Amino acid sequence: MECRIGCAACCIVISITSPIPDMPYGKPAGIRCAQLTPDNACRLFGKPERPLVCGSLQPAEEMCGSCNEDAFRLLSDMERVTKPEPR
Repeated sequence: MECRIGCAACCIVISITSPIPDMPYGKPAGIRCAQLTPDNACRLFGKPERPLVCGSLQPAEEMCGSCNEDAFRLLSDMERVTKPEPR
């Protein structure tokens, strides 16, 4: 499976705890990554400053579903069930 151009669900829905250029404390869930272009392309794709977690995400049916709406729903569900409990 390959990423759907313009989807960017993984760049919006999930939280990223590692620093990202222009987001030194990472990215909260539900917030667009500062490195997304208006057409949802990654400005850091293929660059060394791209966080490892971003490069490690591989599109898969369980994560992406069959359409962008599926990806947003599936990733939202995954984010919710993996979110640490507040202390």
